[in-house]
Amino acid sequence: PTTPSPATLTPATATPAQLLFADLESELAITRRMLGRVPEAHADWRPHAKSMSLGVLAAHVAELAGFAAVIAETDELDFGAKGYTPTPYGSTAANLARFDEGAARMRQVVDAMTWDDLGRPWRMISGDQVFIEGPKGLLLRQFGISHIAHHRAQLGVFLRLLHESVPSTYGPSADES
Repeated sequence: PTTPSPATLTPATATPAQLLFADLESELAITRRMLGRVPEAHADWRPHAKSMSLGVLAAHVAELAGFAAVIAETDELDFGAKGYTPTPYGSTAANLARFDEGAARMRQVVDAMTWDDLGRPWRMISGDQVFIEGPKGLLLRQFGISHIAHHRAQLGVFLRLLHESVPSTYGPSADES
């Protein structure tokens, strides 16, 4: 089937994925390219004492697409009941595998979501403390795309400071023209 022109898409004629997440594939591809550039030899490097290490940051970026799927698939995430252990950095290959798994899940759940699903509430809590609360559609945008882009930009800065090649994102980089 042909993809409708973005100019003709409306909530009445488009799926949520087509209208609200049309940039999902490009965002995931950009993120995967950035993760693939992380040099394992510098996993413990950090640009500042208050910064995450390169390895911790890369592992976090690698797990975020899977987190977006959790938002879509559940109504709540209670760290008081489950706890949270950040994914440790293992290797660039392990991060890419984790990212690919999470991205596949994210694509699947976003494609299946209805307009009603996007309006349902979701929250992240720890016992009685509420960290995040809002409609799933907004939280998917914030944590499934914007949060990934935020940390991906940090990765780009880390790579630049390490004199590593930085892939293009929304246009050419100084390393790719």
